[in-house]
Amino acid sequence: MKILSKEQIYEGDKLTTERQNISSTDLMERAGTQIFNWIHMRMQGAQVPIHVFCGIGNNGGDGLVLARHLITHGYNVVTYIVNCSDKRSKDFLINYDRIKDVTKEWPIMLSCGADFSEIVIKERDIIVDAVFGIGLNRPPNEWVQKLFQWWRSSKAYTLAIDIPSGLYTDKAVEDENAVVHAGYTLSFQSPKLVFFLPETAKYTVQWEVLDIGIDRDYLMQTETEAELIAKLEVLPLYKPRDKFSHKGDFGHVMILGGSYGKIGAVNLACKAALSSGAGLVTAYVPECGYQSLQTSLPEVMVITDEKPNFISNINFNIDPTVVGVGVGLGTEDETISALEIFLKTNKAPLVIDADGLNILSKKKALLKLLPEQSILTPHPKELERLIGKWSDDFEKLKKVKAFSKKYKVIVLIKGAHSITVFGDKLYVNTTGNPGMATGGSGDVLTGIISGLVAQGYEQLAATIFGVYLHGKSADIALEDHGYQSLIASHITDYMGKAYIDLFKQPEEPQEEAQEEQQQKAKKQRGRPKKR
Repeated sequence: MKILSKEQIYEGDKLTTERQNISSTDLMERAGTQIFNWIHMRMQGAQVPIHVFCGIGNNGGDGLVLARHLITHGYNVVTYIVNCSDKRSKDFLINYDRIKDVTKEWPIMLSCGADFSEIVIKERDIIVDAVFGIGLNRPPNEWVQKLFQWWRSSKAYTLAIDIPSGLYTDKAVEDENAVVHAGYTLSFQSPKLVFFLPETAKYTVQWEVLDIGIDRDYLMQTETEAELIAKLEVLPLYKPRDKFSHKGDFGHVMILGGSYGKIGAVNLACKAALSSGAGLVTAYVPECGYQSLQTSLPEVMVITDEKPNFISNINFNIDPTVVGVGVGLGTEDETISALEIFLKTNKAPLVIDADGLNILSKKKALLKLLPEQSILTPHPKELERLIGKWSDDFEKLKKVKAFSKKYKVIVLIKGAHSITVFGDKLYVNTTGNPGMATGGSGDVLTGIISGLVAQGYEQLAATIFGVYLHGKSADIALEDHGYQSLIASHITDYMGKAYIDLFKQPEEPQEEAQEEQQQKAKKQRGRPKKR
């Protein structure tokens, strides 16, 4: 799914009105009606008090359309206008007039400085936030900030329209008290990038996209900076296997890493490479890892360094399809020297993690030796060592894009929503859960991506697909193990189910399934019995 920028959303709205020969007011009506349909389907007329707070721009206009439909359908609605300026949008004014036709009580005007504490909002009520939309470019004034804080203190369920008010689409938040903390956000046509960034994701617990009929050609043809990666996006990447294929068709992964006490990292990466589908896997480790690997993973071949506790000389006579570098490697001086010599002669694609990244940070001249489209998989601290500190998530992304373009590498920023960066393009992952915050999870990811590259996936596709499978495996494992008991090995154990899930059809809603069974039963009862 494409993640449209603010400018692209405005352009899409404009083109839609032109190509579909409708007015902007018609498009607003369509958007507000979609919000109403979403609420009505879930509430079915329940008389829970709904407080709709509207600004005086187009987001407020959407709120007025919603309020009008809620009133028409008999819901318990109170509408408020957050009135802090004389500038009102045309479509807001049109819908302000329309709501007067369906209610005896006009919306309550809340002028800046008004005492809103007399308004009764209980914990079980619903607040609809339609104050500010994506056009906001400066913090709300102090009175509006207090209004948002009052909503939060009421503990009422807050539903934001398009984006939580006070949140920007393209820059960091200066004060979290100036932003609505929404329980749910209904975003028009496209999610917002800020829903997935560490510093701003907290402003909406859940989100959903509503299709408001933006011009299809525009959506198909528009290139976006960011894309959201889910099952539909990775399915076209999948490479099916031929009946007569053999292990040589699926590549040879070499995992180069390990040091005394950290052989387990190599073990995890090797097993993950095999589970992702690699034909052959070889581990290159210090001598201390030989018996451990040969015993625990009989499917993996082992080459050992001459040193017992760390790698000092990378020398092998195999021809790997891809090399996964860094898991448990350590940063001994001899290891750094050995890696530099290896990089000067290596031609194979690289997946670099952990101490491989730390060595690159210590000796940045080595970055110039990396093959194009090498895959770097840092967690936040490793990323900071590579690119330096950043002030906010937007600066971080800017610096990572510059780093990616300078060295022609793929950078995977690991996190709750891991983001793959290549050049100016961002790919935001949707799978995974907090149970993955456990030692060895990154080693497994290195193995999975390496295994996919070995099978012939292009490096960018392997990274996007690998991150998705890694998270999906953990999501499936979560059902059996829960957050606290999920360990890195479980992710590998459930890789097969993650692959199978790619082709699983979505289950019918339970009510529909029951209704279908009842219809079949009626038909059976109506048939004459065979004699």
